[in-house]
Amino acid sequence: MRDFGPRDADTTIFLLHGWTATADLNWFRCYSELAEQYRVVAFDHRGHGSGLRSKKRFRLEDCADDAVAVADALGIEQFVPVGYSMGGPVAQLIWRRHPERVSGLVLCATAPIFNVERAERLGFLGGSALAAIARITPEQARIWLTDQLYLQRKSREWEPWAIREASSHDWRMLLEAGTAIGAFDSTQWIGDVDVPVSLVVTMSDPVVSRRRQTMLFELIPTADVYRVDGDHGAVVEAADQFVPSLIRALSSVEKRQT
Repeated sequence: MRDFGPRDADTTIFLLHGWTATADLNWFRCYSELAEQYRVVAFDHRGHGSGLRSKKRFRLEDCADDAVAVADALGIEQFVPVGYSMGGPVAQLIWRRHPERVSGLVLCATAPIFNVERAERLGFLGGSALAAIARITPEQARIWLTDQLYLQRKSREWEPWAIREASSHDWRMLLEAGTAIGAFDSTQWIGDVDVPVSLVVTMSDPVVSRRRQTMLFELIPTADVYRVDGDHGAVVEAADQFVPSLIRALSSVEKRQT
């Protein structure tokens, strides 16, 4: 777990990473600028990186409860969940299951429902080949990761730390996570959200389509929207655009808090 930034900050944010990533893989290009204004907490979800291991089937609801357990351990009463991709459903579930702990929401490159279009079903449920990664060599991992993972850095090969991060996943749990994402649907209740919400929309996203992302705005018309001209890896590959948009989104949430 990472816990950094000023302890006396007005707002504490929890960074919730996406599927097949880790906190560091997802957010490492955001850390320094966020820490100038916020207390920042980031940790790996169950089965991802150094996250909890369990024989239980992976559930997004458990990830939401894990975040609150981390807040309890740190003595943090309220926080703003910042969810990216799979972290978006986790953030939404934190509000639904523990509304008294949430002071606002920032939802990035995510949606209220994923398993609708055929391409999206294949994207989230077609990961059976991932299981083979669990016992392969670092070189094979590098080749596979470069070809497959959505946070790939297309301009250069993965660095050793990134290979180590992704190679440490529990791939059974990640496969179950893909199924859980495909089954997630908050369309019947996310419109009841009673805290300020900001959306960061990745405009050229082939993984979570722009149409799917904008469903959140249709369901939460009071949400502020910030656009990034990038695809699903924009948090890394277009960080020069993404990070300022994320900071504006957080500032908007802060200003609207009561």
